[in-house]
Amino acid sequence: MSSPDKDHEKTISSRQLSDASNTVVDPYTEPLSAEELAAKEVSSLDTTPTEPEPEWLEGFALWAVVGPIILVFFLVLLDTTIISTAIPKITNHFNSLDDIGWYTAAYQLASAVLQPLAGKLYVNFSNKWTFISFFAVFELGSLLCAVAVSSKMLIVGRAVAGMGTAGLQNGAFTIISACVPIHKRPALIGTIQGLAQLGIVFGPLIGGALTQYTTWRWCFYINLPSGAIAAVFLLFSKTPDAHPKPPPMSVLRDLHHKLDLIGFVLFAPAIIMLLLAMLWGGNQYPWSSATIIGLFCGAAALLAIWFGWNWYKKDDALIPISMVRRTTVWSGCLVVGFLLAALYIAAYYLPIYFQSVHGASPTMSGVYLLPNIIVALIFAVVSGRLVGMVGYYTPFAIASSILMAIGFGLTSTLGVHSSTGEWVGYQILFGAGRGMGMQMPIVAVQNRLAANVAPLAISLCMFTGMLFGALFLSTSATILTNSLHTTIPQYAPGANVTAIVVAGATGFRNIVAQDELPGVLLAYAKSINRVFYLCTALGALCLPFAFGLGWTNIKAKKTEPVKAVGPEKEVQGEGEEKVGIESAV
Repeated sequence: MSSPDKDHEKTISSRQLSDASNTVVDPYTEPLSAEELAAKEVSSLDTTPTEPEPEWLEGFALWAVVGPIILVFFLVLLDTTIISTAIPKITNHFNSLDDIGWYTAAYQLASAVLQPLAGKLYVNFSNKWTFISFFAVFELGSLLCAVAVSSKMLIVGRAVAGMGTAGLQNGAFTIISACVPIHKRPALIGTIQGLAQLGIVFGPLIGGALTQYTTWRWCFYINLPSGAIAAVFLLFSKTPDAHPKPPPMSVLRDLHHKLDLIGFVLFAPAIIMLLLAMLWGGNQYPWSSATIIGLFCGAAALLAIWFGWNWYKKDDALIPISMVRRTTVWSGCLVVGFLLAALYIAAYYLPIYFQSVHGASPTMSGVYLLPNIIVALIFAVVSGRLVGMVGYYTPFAIASSILMAIGFGLTSTLGVHSSTGEWVGYQILFGAGRGMGMQMPIVAVQNRLAANVAPLAISLCMFTGMLFGALFLSTSATILTNSLHTTIPQYAPGANVTAIVVAGATGFRNIVAQDELPGVLLAYAKSINRVFYLCTALGALCLPFAFGLGWTNIKAKKTEPVKAVGPEKEVQGEGEEKVGIESAV
């Protein structure tokens, strides 16, 4: 006959087993609210060991991680613009005018196709060593570019550098999520993104100075000593993981399954063909050419096969369908996609406006971008801190879309005689929107998804941004070219339209007669205005999807670990995430 104590223990054990069967959750499931968490609180009679609370970094330990990440980000963004002023010297050195497009395309293609795989790597391997590995690849690419003996070698170096960047932005956000609690992340992510954006402005300035006073090779050599400093700090700093990772050897033994390499082999060439079609269409080849049609058809065929494979793999797929179906994820991807596409276009065409219409040098056109860069930095930091104070990030994403749409809309009114106050004021508006909106989708994804799948969602956001950027940059180039062909005959009837378009945004001044120049300048201004109509639309398109980021109050999330009750347990590490890990029970 059993004693009352033993009967009591059996009752508790039965309850634990029952709870265990009910707490196995989909890792892509959104987190519990504070009320739901309280309702599911495990009885104090449960003697099962609790999951230890996260050990957040503070003070020097935190900035020993954040500082190198900012430097790495700065170098990556510097690398995207520093080459713009070096390209003329490079093409002269290698006599490679036909390869100009590949210096940028190789970088973009390599970075885009590796984004989903990078997310898988961060899920399965150490944050610290995965980030350092990607950075080492970026540094290797920079070295190859610096010592290139031919244009082809330079293109290979740019592709290798692009492969390295694929895991750096995603990795930075993943590392930050493991270093600080959710309410501190918006300010920290905003600070990182804002400071790193300075690389976009300094790129042409540094590139111009290095090219003029040393050699174009230093545009790539500069990454090596700076990168070494960042790497040393990262090597000796404490870089935590947001969730326990499996032993590396166990992952390596099942690598093709863990990373879905078959899915990647199908996905990567499909995206390469799609991006090449977007980059070449209307530029190197007509949209109706056999080359462009063939690329689109090949991409469609491979993507169809990949979708079938993805459906078969389910949650183990390169891009899990159950994750993409989450409102927070697809809304975040679209916000990032439209936002980055608008920013890419603005970063490309504002300098063209300054150089073509106002006759500014490439260096000064970079300086003229400072208003929106500085304002974006300020608003990124301030809005991040405000999110931590008020607890909600979605209102800032909504305000971001409104400010960008207004700012880009006003920018589309700039003309030949626009004042400095106008283009500075308009940049302040969309710069404020840019600063407020950059980090909000990332914060939303980290807040609403489990820590062990958030890197996949972040990588998908980054991929969407690059894909949309390529798509809409190609569209904007078509808009500009088509507009010039209609506006130049209207405002400068005697000018040679084809020669002006071929000469480019600055070269046309050398071939246009002085009496025709005012008309050509007006035509250029009107054509760039139409490009900014597209930016305005992209900014406005962020608005409806910003509402899908969710309305969870991150201030209400307290650290309330849920005790292990089965082979797969729900860990409310800080109240905001669910992480499926093996129980110690």
